[in-house]
Amino acid sequence: MPVNKRSKYRGSRTCGGGTHKNRRGAGNRGGRGRAGQRDHRFSHFYLKGEISNGKHGFVSKTSVPVSALDVGELDQIVEVLLREGLATQEGDLITLDATELGIDKVLGGGQVTHKMSISAREFSERARAKIEEMGGQATTA
Repeated sequence: MPVNKRSKYRGSRTCGGGTHKNRRGAGNRGGRGRAGQRDHRFSHFYLKGEISNGKHGFVSKTSVPVSALDVGELDQIVEVLLREGLATQEGDLITLDATELGIDKVLGGGQVTHKMSISAREFSERARAKIEEMGGQATTA
């Protein structure tokens, strides 16, 4: 009785591999190197985190990230900003600086219910219109 595969196949010409032609070439092992990882050997390398299926999509290298917030969200948190001292109130006019909050651009989403004077780097047209419609001011810093 053979102890291991090496001694089991000792003396046989093809060691259990069929005809002598069967183990020729890289096609027998599925390709050379890491060929075919995208499909038939995908999961093995995917689990180890060693797979890259190439680049997809377009990335602009000139764009600068801009932090933006809707004017409606500013309107909702205005009471909190007043309590924390990030905004001031004179009569019914609430004054706040969006750049102090880390906001670069004020967008026009949401409803404006307070009369606000907001200072920011940029405003969308809708945001500026909504602020001025309530009697407030949108000043560019």
